[in-house]
Amino acid sequence: MGVEGCTKCIKYMLFFFNFIFWLAGCVILGVSLWLRHDQKTSSLLDLKYEDASAPSTFYISVYILIAVGAVMMFVGFLGCYGAIQESQCLLGTFFACLVILFACEVAAGIWGFIHKDKISKELINFYDSVYDRGVAETVTEKKQAAAAVLKVFHETLQCCGKDGFTSILTGWATDLCPEKKAILSYQESCHSKIKTLFTEKIYLIGIAALVVAVIMIFEMIFSMVLCCGIRNSPVY
Repeated sequence: MGVEGCTKCIKYMLFFFNFIFWLAGCVILGVSLWLRHDQKTSSLLDLKYEDASAPSTFYISVYILIAVGAVMMFVGFLGCYGAIQESQCLLGTFFACLVILFACEVAAGIWGFIHKDKISKELINFYDSVYDRGVAETVTEKKQAAAAVLKVFHETLQCCGKDGFTSILTGWATDLCPEKKAILSYQESCHSKIKTLFTEKIYLIGIAALVVAVIMIFEMIFSMVLCCGIRNSPVY
């Protein structure tokens, strides 16, 4: 015979939250794998031009998310098993893992908020450097190499140039834009498109992190209450 009364209710609530936590780990793992292999993002971040390459900051963040998703799945399973078995050792280990994960998530959230524009700025700088060198380059092969990189940006994001003026200039003077349009209705600049692309993904990651943080708080409370209930149970 194990715990009874309210503690038994806490036991099943903890199991339920742990199952949700495990599912959240699966979702984060799936989303991070999608972010890593998303065709639009990958086509831009895999670009290289001579000695310059697109920034890898975004991929580093995605790899961290993959690791977090895998750890969450393991910790969620540990919590489910510990709750069902009413094991103080497993629940204590589970609580310690949650505290570490929560601390890491808070630290990552603060770092992400401070550097939320870093990825888009780095990619914009890379685009600008290729654009400027492509315009100024006189050697045909190097100019074609720059044109190939710029064309990937333009066709992937449906943009053209650094701002309104360069959008018009690039459209009239080259064939890099996805399609010719009237001068007053040219496509949006690549700067704004790059910012929009990564802002959407950062918001998606932020919402997922907030939901997981709320679940973790409830789990830490329930795991300690259940652990204390097991310790105070006459059976133990």
